[in-house]
This record gives sequence, structure tokens and C-alpha cells, in this order.
Amino acid sequence: MKVVSSLKSLKKRDINCKVVRRRGKLYVINKKKPKFKARQG
Repeated sequence: MKVVSSLKSLKKRDINCKVVRRRGKLYVINKKKPKFKARQG
């Protein structure tokens, strides 16, 4: 999982990427390609 300050560029890596909020943190998740995971902050 990548930890980045901005998720905008990582959301554009794949069509199936979604930005979700869990426990106060923003995550990019991708069910089709699980390697495209990221967390903000």
C-alpha cells in the first residue's frame, strides 16, 4: 500500500479505483487489481 499526500493521481491509474473513507482516513481501493491500494496522510 502506498502512502501519499494526494490521491488524485492514484485514482486515475485504473478505471476501477475508488476513493473511500475509513476511520477518518482516505483510501484508494481496487477490487479488480488489489495492488492499486493507497492511503492518504
